[in-house]
Amino acid sequence: MLLMRKRVKVLIFAIFVALGIGISCGQNISRGSFPKGFVFGTASSAYQYEGAVKVGGRGQTIWDTFAHSFGKVLDFSNADVANNQYQLYNGDIQLMKDMGMDAYRFSIAWSRIYPNGTGEINQAGIDHYNNLINALLANGIEPYVTIYHWDLPQSLEDKYKGWLNPQSIKDFAMYAETCFKEFGDRVKYWITFNEPHTFSVQGYDVGLQAPSRCSILLRAFCRAGNSATEPYIVGHNVLIAHATVMDIYKKKYQPKQRGSIGITLDSFWYEPATNSTADIEATQRAIDFNLGWFIEPLIRGDYPSSMRTRVQSRLPRFSPAQSAQLKGAFDFIGINHYTTWYANVNNTNIIGVLLNDTLADSGAFTFPFRNGKPISDRAHSVWLYIVPHGIRSLMNYIRQKYGNPLVLITENGMDDGNSPFKSIKDALKDEKRIKYHNDYLTNLLAAIKEDGCNVRGYFAWSLLDNWEWGAGFSSRFGLYYVDYNDNLKRYAKDSVKWFKNFLAS
Repeated sequence: MLLMRKRVKVLIFAIFVALGIGISCGQNISRGSFPKGFVFGTASSAYQYEGAVKVGGRGQTIWDTFAHSFGKVLDFSNADVANNQYQLYNGDIQLMKDMGMDAYRFSIAWSRIYPNGTGEINQAGIDHYNNLINALLANGIEPYVTIYHWDLPQSLEDKYKGWLNPQSIKDFAMYAETCFKEFGDRVKYWITFNEPHTFSVQGYDVGLQAPSRCSILLRAFCRAGNSATEPYIVGHNVLIAHATVMDIYKKKYQPKQRGSIGITLDSFWYEPATNSTADIEATQRAIDFNLGWFIEPLIRGDYPSSMRTRVQSRLPRFSPAQSAQLKGAFDFIGINHYTTWYANVNNTNIIGVLLNDTLADSGAFTFPFRNGKPISDRAHSVWLYIVPHGIRSLMNYIRQKYGNPLVLITENGMDDGNSPFKSIKDALKDEKRIKYHNDYLTNLLAAIKEDGCNVRGYFAWSLLDNWEWGAGFSSRFGLYYVDYNDNLKRYAKDSVKWFKNFLAS
């Protein structure tokens, strides 16, 4: 009971901060407003950017399979070409340099290094990433490298069902160590995994992302799976894989290479739909089953108590050695944050109860509406509502509950739709995106300077419009517009000019 009261107090504090500090977006902020050494960059991922899926010895991934399966992607597209950054990276680096960005977060495609997931190294893949890393450094841009951004080699899925099998831990560790050996003399910032919560739930609970596994009631989306157990098994194996790779890096490479390593977690912020105790407690559970699921093992060596209580035997257990290895297994925590929703208690989710999945387990119903009214203005994506104070509330929650660890905002941004009826000239006028970044950065600055949150970097999603997973090309998150009908030409949106001025100030 005492633990519950503490959690509620922390949550109420963060909500109070969120609701009590209206920060004006008219406030003038610039790079100089942030602490010395604060890093600004843009973010991307291999599958969404590179294209060239059959070039340079690259093997197939689970996302290649998913994207080529009928009906999986909203606009029936795939990422075979994407932005073709595999060949056009030099030009894209010049775009970053021209903006004044400090860093570029990108991911390495596992199947370019090991086309079959294991076995012989593909030298062409090593050469490509060496060239990319060298070009970034030559232009004064620091590489921040994500080792795994959802694109599991299809051969490992076929061989042993990928992340459902503990063998994935060993194979991932071998792949990660190869990255440290080949690139660690120049790469000083590593991220093991991007958003394990998202690919555990979307890939193995609801089946809306690769490898598209879910329970019988959702067979319209997937052919096999178990929503009640598989998300937790995948999350468990990923956490152990992260801790294993951290241990390898810390012992064998960090003393000489002097780099830093962490993990990127996704998190909405949630606010109670009402001030009832039931809704406040449900909001805490919503956070536990999103952020807490993956950050708490890294802080305390085990899952949140609400998960243990509600999931019971379906939630795997860490051995004492695994728990000890997980605790403190990070130099920094990456946070991908975009939006804020309401949460209330959920006792009537019949489908969820039948599925016995993560939604039902949380006992929280989350939605961006209250009494029929949206929480705020929306971007293009149906889930992305623009709530700038949410980033300040989330940073304060992490500070209060988890001891103020070093945090990097590894993704933040908003999208416009890809309308065939809008001219390129009009598409470049993205005042809404400018306001989004200004307002979120203003709130982030307040979290740092006024509240003492330990945040040292901000990466905008994304440098370019790109292939947005299940949304395909229907969504445009880029600072630069990509013309998919004219050789992937890049055009600067007004937000590029805003960032250029912001970073030069």
